[in-house]
Amino acid sequence: MDNQLKIIMQSIHENCVKYGREDDSFVNYVRGANIAGFIKVADAMLQQGII
Repeated sequence: MDNQLKIIMQSIHENCVKYGREDDSFVNYVRGANIAGFIKVADAMLQQGII
């Protein structure tokens, strides 16, 4: 169970860094998490044929 949680948390961190990195290399975790969440929902909607 702990290993699964660690993997999930690492994935969240990677997505926050991917989408939240700013020009000065600062990582805005709130922005990164919001963008990652939006993309996840949009991808799911596309897969379901809603959009």
